[in-house]
Amino acid sequence: MIDIHSHIIPGVDDGARNFDESVGIIKELAAQGVTDIIASPHFVNETIYVSPAKSNKELLEKLRGFLKDEGVEVNLYLGNEIFIDEDILGLLKKGLVSPLVGSKYLLVELPFSETSMSYEDIFASLLENGYKVLLAHPERYPFFHDDYEKLVELYKNGVLFQCNMASLVGKYGKNAFKTVRRLAKDDFIFAFGNDAHHFGHNGYVKAAMKKLSKYYDKNGLKRVLEGNAKKILA
Repeated sequence: MIDIHSHIIPGVDDGARNFDESVGIIKELAAQGVTDIIASPHFVNETIYVSPAKSNKELLEKLRGFLKDEGVEVNLYLGNEIFIDEDILGLLKKGLVSPLVGSKYLLVELPFSETSMSYEDIFASLLENGYKVLLAHPERYPFFHDDYEKLVELYKNGVLFQCNMASLVGKYGKNAFKTVRRLAKDDFIFAFGNDAHHFGHNGYVKAAMKKLSKYYDKNGLKRVLEGNAKKILA
């Protein structure tokens, strides 16, 4: 599996607190079949979660060194999980936020309570400027649970969906499970991630893969776990 969403850079957000924890999380994921991970630290403008891209790159390079010392063979790449903001284009131009692996793919997060900000217009602007909007864990937002048609509309308008593996095994509750199952059945999911913040990933990734086999054939499974993610890496 290629994991396109994780919080493994230490000390920059609510994820890993230090390098030991970062390495431990990666070891857990590697044991479950994860071969590549895109580190996607939170970027929430005008908060404490604004670690600049340059600093994140330096920390990621140090983390690669620790993995090499431990003999952990997992490839690491850099991105951001960008909290929805009316000036995402400006943040990109200033180099404050990172697309995934320097590509045109942007991992964007919404608030968990409905926002007055018109995220549809922001997404449309990003798409018009040549970016590919990848909505982080759409199955987790409560305002989509009772209005699935909003997700259908976003999908039709070109927004891609990144879902969390843990949602498939009920880690985020029954509504998230029902929504990710429906997205899988409709074949709306572009790729999966683990959204790893802390320890505790032993077992559930493989369990989630078994769940996915109910909704995808062999080729479909490879596409959502690796194939589409390779488009980002390329």
